[in-house]
Amino acid sequence: MSDAQDSLSHLPTAVLIGAVLPDQSPESVNEYLDELEFLAETYGIKTLKQFRQKIRQADPATYIGRGKLDEIASFIHSSHIKYAIFDDELSGSQARNLEKILKCEILDRTGLILNIFAKRALTSYAKVQVELAQYQYLLPRLTRMWTHLERQKGGVNLRGPGETELETDRRIIRQRISRLKEELAQIDKQMVTQRKNRGKLVRVSLVGYTNVGKSTIMNLLSKSDVFAEDKLFATLDTTVRKVTIGNLPFLLSDTVGFIRKLPHALIESFKSTLDEVRESDVLIHVIDISHPAFEEQIDTVNKILSELNVTRIPIIHVFNKTDKVPVVFDDSSGYAESESKTINGSWLQSTYHPSVFISATRKDRIPELKDLLYGIVKEIHAVRYPYNNFLY
Repeated sequence: MSDAQDSLSHLPTAVLIGAVLPDQSPESVNEYLDELEFLAETYGIKTLKQFRQKIRQADPATYIGRGKLDEIASFIHSSHIKYAIFDDELSGSQARNLEKILKCEILDRTGLILNIFAKRALTSYAKVQVELAQYQYLLPRLTRMWTHLERQKGGVNLRGPGETELETDRRIIRQRISRLKEELAQIDKQMVTQRKNRGKLVRVSLVGYTNVGKSTIMNLLSKSDVFAEDKLFATLDTTVRKVTIGNLPFLLSDTVGFIRKLPHALIESFKSTLDEVRESDVLIHVIDISHPAFEEQIDTVNKILSELNVTRIPIIHVFNKTDKVPVVFDDSSGYAESESKTINGSWLQSTYHPSVFISATRKDRIPELKDLLYGIVKEIHAVRYPYNNFLY
């Protein structure tokens, strides 16, 4: 047995379940389930099998059909599976019914993402934000997940004696949510003060889908040591560094990665963290060009940016991980041609956003990224602080 296989042998196991709705292709659902498997691996769960079923609409009682559930239940029983993870968010009644049928622990994508955030939250600020999102997720599912809150330390997947004190339980959770919101409001004020005290510097933020290489690029540009890992949501807390290109200083922020079906409760809880994006002068949208669904990831990020009302902020598109696709660069145009991805002449080349193609791990074309960033920051700086133009 290899070291990699040995490291996975002790992990709890899961099956993944996805529904193919009429407006979805089987290929897209396969990509969603592969991403869900990566999420499970990030949390520490080993996937043994993926199940998918074509349905016209979600069953209000069990999400998918009973025939497919019997097939899944048989595999779960024979393989001693601990988790059944669904790619879409389940209602409380659906989760209860599925637990009875499958006789294992039920998770949905939202619950899994919340668990990962809880596991990776290191600072007190991040922990408060995640705990608030967890309680907001828990409240409508309390009938199946209740346990005495005095024994509860912020986790989900709760279980307990029943519903006899349900209204009391709900009141306790609502009170806890209220206190967490008050605590976040106080932290928000501190964060606003911190941002105001950073001086009169142009502010640049790295944004993008999770695991596209934002932290690696942050380390290259700022010569710092921000944690970077080939896992989803390696970074939760915003990291800000002062960067100087040439003789022009600016602030660079690394923010939490986005993901499709990002729980709304998390967007609300991480409002202050995302304020770093809202208050930026320039956004660097990092894209993993090697990913088969990178165009859909771009759309996901754009939708979240639209929700944050930051669509008028100048954006640089940085297509990262070119080392993972067969690419030949045309130095005269700055764009790439690829046998596997038609870049030259495509919408990538015609986009109205300034773009650059790089490999952060190999440090390919980083000077071109710096030159592009320098030009945009210099233009903003010259307009905002004309008395400092002698610096460059």
